[in-house]
Amino acid sequence: MARPDPLATYKSRRNFAITPEPAEGGRPDEAARQFVVQKHWASRLHYDLRLELDGAMKSWAVPKGPSYDRQVKRMAVQTEDHPISYNSFEGTIPPKQYGAGKVQVWDKGTWAPVGDPHQGYAKGDLKFDLHGYKLRGRWVLVRIKDKSGKGNSWLLIKERDAYERPSAEFSVVDEFPDSVAGLPMPERQAAPGPAKAPAPAAKKTTRAGKRGMPEGATAAALPAKLAPPLATLVDGPPAQPGDWVYEIKFDGYRMLARVDADGVKLITRNGHDWSERMPHLVKAVARLKLAPCWLDGEVVVLGEGGRTDFQSLQNAFESSRTQDIEYFLFDLPYHDGHDLRAVPLIERRELLRGLLAKAPEGIHLSEAFDASPRDMLASACSMGLEGIIGKRKDSSYSSRRSKDWIKLKCIRRQEFVIGGYTEPKGSRLGIGALLLGVHDEQGELVYAGKVGTGFDDRMLLDMHARLQKIAIDKRPFKDKTEDERHAHWVKPTLVAETAYSEWTTGGHIRHGVFHALRNDKPPKAIVREQAVHLPEADAAPPVAQRALPAKLKITNPERVIDAKSGVTKVELARFYGLIAPLMMEHLKGRPVSLVRAPNGIAGELFFQKHLGKGSIEGIHELDPAIWPGHEQMIEVATPEGLVSAAQMNVIEFHTWNAVKTATAKPDRMTFDLDPGEGVGWPAVQQGAELVRVFLQELGLESFCKTSGGKGLHVVVPLRKHYGWDPVKDFSEAIVQHLSRTLPKMFVAKSGPRNRVGRIFIDYLRNGFGATTVCAWSARARPGLGVSVPVDWAEVQQLTSGAQWTVQNIHTRLDRGNDPWKAYAKSAQGLAAAMKVLGFKA
Repeated sequence: MARPDPLATYKSRRNFAITPEPAEGGRPDEAARQFVVQKHWASRLHYDLRLELDGAMKSWAVPKGPSYDRQVKRMAVQTEDHPISYNSFEGTIPPKQYGAGKVQVWDKGTWAPVGDPHQGYAKGDLKFDLHGYKLRGRWVLVRIKDKSGKGNSWLLIKERDAYERPSAEFSVVDEFPDSVAGLPMPERQAAPGPAKAPAPAAKKTTRAGKRGMPEGATAAALPAKLAPPLATLVDGPPAQPGDWVYEIKFDGYRMLARVDADGVKLITRNGHDWSERMPHLVKAVARLKLAPCWLDGEVVVLGEGGRTDFQSLQNAFESSRTQDIEYFLFDLPYHDGHDLRAVPLIERRELLRGLLAKAPEGIHLSEAFDASPRDMLASACSMGLEGIIGKRKDSSYSSRRSKDWIKLKCIRRQEFVIGGYTEPKGSRLGIGALLLGVHDEQGELVYAGKVGTGFDDRMLLDMHARLQKIAIDKRPFKDKTEDERHAHWVKPTLVAETAYSEWTTGGHIRHGVFHALRNDKPPKAIVREQAVHLPEADAAPPVAQRALPAKLKITNPERVIDAKSGVTKVELARFYGLIAPLMMEHLKGRPVSLVRAPNGIAGELFFQKHLGKGSIEGIHELDPAIWPGHEQMIEVATPEGLVSAAQMNVIEFHTWNAVKTATAKPDRMTFDLDPGEGVGWPAVQQGAELVRVFLQELGLESFCKTSGGKGLHVVVPLRKHYGWDPVKDFSEAIVQHLSRTLPKMFVAKSGPRNRVGRIFIDYLRNGFGATTVCAWSARARPGLGVSVPVDWAEVQQLTSGAQWTVQNIHTRLDRGNDPWKAYAKSAQGLAAAMKVLGFKA
């Protein structure tokens, strides 16, 4: 009798012509059964635990994810078996497909059953040891009775061993949120012993050969492979510099050294053996006469003034003249039969320092400085270095990208995949410019701009020869480039490190300068590098400082303008320098009014609609014909205008519903949802959705943004067909209809008394000369909220109209104006909508 297909249910629920999930596949291995935990953003975020058994992956959905606390019992709902090949699946399941949403490989490794796994599974008491990157030690799945009688309810519980930790002290899902998809399978660890009181800290090792190990070291065999930690790019140094040490950021290749009885091997971060390429360093490490260990560091070539020179390093490898390459070491994850990865960084460094006390020529300890990160970064930048690396003193050695290791750069520089090139012009040789790309979340190569400077004639000819060998006929980017008629396409196999000034809002780099080709990083791993903000970061990051024009002097920079947040005048100016590229899309060509606060938001506020006798750099006067008989209106003409205005104590920027070239006919209609006393935030969310639905019934598409205050703004882009009065009157008719239909929710009359317990939909902003706060403007209210464009799908997840503020706006910059990317093409007429509502213009 044929054995039932364990994947029958799995296959029946999926259309493999649509979903990228695998239909089947994967080789079972009872000697090293795999496990995977996938982070799954479906209707709700949850974690899918899968254990290989009988040729498939037994699967449980764990809503809150695993916990190392034995007292915390996590609900685990058993789901259908999955194929073994599903272990490597990471991507997005399309809408309307089973389990639609993003899937991430959160942890992986092997598992070992305790006893017979078939008996344990059948009894509903399955015990096992996990050997993953994040999950280790002994666990148990216990089936429990439920009212449905399906028998698919289990509990995932941590067993007592040396790995357990109380939830108040440690949350593995919060501490380690990132993917491990690109990492090799982790080494199996020895079975953990029972939990016990910590032993007294042993003395630190200061010389090679000593057996004393610091607390946190565990006995372990030397693993065959090791993936190094990677630093996270951040936008400013942490606020507690005493918790960190800093090193110079080398401009070289990351290199690990594995030392055992068979000798020394030099291994790249991707696991390639480069020992034969640097025999002098192999000999130098061997002369240290180390016990078996893994060392971590960077190989470099030193140029003038002791600076590392990447181009010289690359030339050395290409010419096989590598004798000038030197090795700077900064970590010791394994040594002398012990796993040191859980030992605090500063203790690992002290062990390493002792081992390198008499290091031969070419081997160095990368010095760490317990100094001000601002001073170190300033010194590094003045010396022409790339930047600095910061590491928490107590950080572990974890094979992932971590915020415990950070990098602060003097200039913006990252790797890009080369997808093509353009023809040279004039007397230029070889190529015109390289066409660059990065991979998006779906793994597709998207165009990121071009780079045509940074080459000499020899490099241009050499690059052309390389590219001709990998020529293809079809564009490798999923989107179009600027001038495809003069483009030549190549296989996306080469990686170019490139410096640039900034990213445009369209996702392209500006002012690119070619630095070098990199062959130590796989093209598939190249994505847009986003600087993140540390929660405890200083209020004045150096990146934000560079957003200020050099010639602009901020007077009284440390004056606090908002007591609630503590934001100072210079911080507000830096905020506007940071968001200027995003905000200019909403300011461009529109008359603007400024809200000034000379004595901070607690003092008197006043509107400024004209320059008068003064001037503000980047703020221009408009044609007097826009409003005959009135002083000239103004516009923010350049990004510098935002920062200059902040210097003049401007906090808010409000714009007209029309552009300066057609001020007689508005190009948008705005509804400001202003909640009255007693109206909770959920009612505001519901109200915005109802306004959107009614507009859709009228045939009108709308866009939403937070107000930066208490409410939300609903904006309807228009074709410039009607004048101000018809548009304002029609917007009033819409609000009157909503207030009559839903009188307990909406009111059409302004004034605090009229809107107690209800939402006033302010349509008065659609009149001639009226303004609405601009997207990305700060608000002169406690906390300094910011008006931010959002997707309609996000509205129900918002926490308030001031969810983003001047201090946390960095958390939103990666999305930028994307939620409104369809806005420019969505202008619509009002005639049909007026007819539906029975309105006569």
